[in-house]
Amino acid sequence: MTTLRLGYLVSRYPAISHTFILREVLELRRLGISIDVASINGLDRTLDKLAAEEKGEAAQTYYVKQAGLTGALSALVAGGMRAPGTYCRALWYALRLGGSDVRSLLYCCFYFVEAAMVAEWMRAKQLTHLHVHFATPAATVGLIVTKLSPYTLSITVHGPDEFYDVPGYHLQQKIAASRLLCTIGMFARSQLMKISPSSDWHKVAVTPLGVDPEVFRPKPFRQNPQPFEIICVGRLVPAKGQQILLAAARRLRQENRRFLLRFVGDGPDRSSLEREARAMGIADYVVFEGAVNQDRIRDLYRTADVFALASFAEGIPVVLMEAMAMQIPCVTTWITGIPELIRDGVDGLLVPPSDECGLASAIARLMDDERLREKLGAAGRLRVIEKFHLQKNVERLAAVFLERLGAAA
Repeated sequence: MTTLRLGYLVSRYPAISHTFILREVLELRRLGISIDVASINGLDRTLDKLAAEEKGEAAQTYYVKQAGLTGALSALVAGGMRAPGTYCRALWYALRLGGSDVRSLLYCCFYFVEAAMVAEWMRAKQLTHLHVHFATPAATVGLIVTKLSPYTLSITVHGPDEFYDVPGYHLQQKIAASRLLCTIGMFARSQLMKISPSSDWHKVAVTPLGVDPEVFRPKPFRQNPQPFEIICVGRLVPAKGQQILLAAARRLRQENRRFLLRFVGDGPDRSSLEREARAMGIADYVVFEGAVNQDRIRDLYRTADVFALASFAEGIPVVLMEAMAMQIPCVTTWITGIPELIRDGVDGLLVPPSDECGLASAIARLMDDERLREKLGAAGRLRVIEKFHLQKNVERLAAVFLERLGAAA
């Protein structure tokens, strides 16, 4: 694999909410694949708040927007002088992606400039293939790169956001332009197949994500915890359904149950969730930890008795894998790709999305039944080791890269 050299393009790298990308990059390098990373946006934290391995990655990552106007003009002039006809055609392609909507048109102009900068970075690094995580705006930049240069493209598609707005994310154009499409599970694969001709289905490979069970080791089991600790890890955004989890917590309080609910993560919904907790009269039972690094998250997992995720939309959440690897029983929603990770009653408990009563009942069931908590926790870890083991799944991804991209990269 030492001959395989890839450029990775990510919206933000390293990012506190996407540590699985960093783990994937490090593991692929361990397997002998050379990877250079470009990030459209800058860091989501100051350098002093990064973990040691994140600092190492930040030091060698190319940050597109941080290159500024000078970097943009340099790339446009260099590329335009080298292949003016190609650049004109690529610009026209980007404008057509924007359509007649002024805002979309403006964004696609920005994407064109960023694509020129990424193409010049790849040229300087002597890369010929670009891999992008998420089929969202960073992948639109990658799509335009293929029009500016002979470089090939592959995308890891997570979903579900891209599937809700196929035209807005130019998903069909990305499928057509890509040499390889990795999906994190069968649900995502089915959604790509739904919107693409069968002649493109051979491009799709299922490459699940994973966690390291040696890093996320089993926590001590608490037989009769007082208070019972519920943890929810994820960005505080509407799609995560944290309002439903608060409503379920209110029901638990109405039953005079003692618990502590921890929200780990940050986002635009934080202030509204804090207000809602006060309005429900449960503010004393809810803690907002904010965004934390991976070393801190494991400390919080160790005190948790159950992991609850009330999401309305998900791919296959890595935070569930982390909790399961640490033998924390999980309660979450029966949506999209989650049943590929958790089998109801076997590896965890699944409830319908938006069902606060069902969520409260499932958590209460685990509070009352320590044998069930222990059983689901143990089964969850075995499930991760069997199907979502980081090293095994990255080896699988590396094999796909080698088979599909060896000649290109």
